[in-house]
Amino acid sequence: MKKLFILIIFMVFVTVIHLFPQDNPTRIPIPKIDFTVGEAQGPREIALSLQILFLLSILTLAPSILVLTTSFLRIAIVFDFIKKALSLQQVPPNQVVFGLALFLTLFIMWPTIEKMNNDAIQPFLNQDSIPAEKRLTIDEFYGNLIDPLRLFMIRQTDPKYIGFFMNMRDLPPPADYEDVPTYVLLPAFVINELTVGFKMGVLLFLPFIVVDMVIASTLMAMGMIMLPPVMISLPFKIILFILMDGWRLVVQGLYQSFM
Repeated sequence: MKKLFILIIFMVFVTVIHLFPQDNPTRIPIPKIDFTVGEAQGPREIALSLQILFLLSILTLAPSILVLTTSFLRIAIVFDFIKKALSLQQVPPNQVVFGLALFLTLFIMWPTIEKMNNDAIQPFLNQDSIPAEKRLTIDEFYGNLIDPLRLFMIRQTDPKYIGFFMNMRDLPPPADYEDVPTYVLLPAFVINELTVGFKMGVLLFLPFIVVDMVIASTLMAMGMIMLPPVMISLPFKIILFILMDGWRLVVQGLYQSFM
């Protein structure tokens, strides 16, 4: 461990020397970071400060946006139900479960992400290489960016949840799904994902509950009241899950639920 630490220090030392070459090889420069805060001199500087503050707020909320506007929520709920149904506490670790949920979310959301990238992000980043009449304004960039995500959420959301939130705000019935405000669509989508995730979790719970009931009845009939039924049923549930190729079936069911 000590040798590894010395090696890391040496590599950092060599990297600093290469990044900051000096005429005097015996002097190692120390980088300086200067950040000043002053009084805004006009509306332009105030607007820039507000834009930076808004951008930092968006970056802070990015994990919540990822969870609440994609397929991640349903997948994470189902995976958590599986762990509880199998009576597993630490296996697989939560990092593995949520990592799998994240990559499965990326797999399911890839067509939506690709459309957002092609229609909004790339044209906006390459403004200088396209004709002036085809350049995107901020409003067009926002519309092209959020429309594929709205389409995904609308396809997954039950209309009754959209109507529920529309009625709560006393909004008129929309003529088309495009007329549904985003602030109405977001909570409706989250409620729908919670409902669907719990339904799928309960259906996954049922066969394992049957195994628990059979094991508990058998132990009670044999007079082994002091022996915890979970200790005996756990290997049987794991064997059943493996023989059914459970992970493949669960992932396949989750994928088909979004199609």
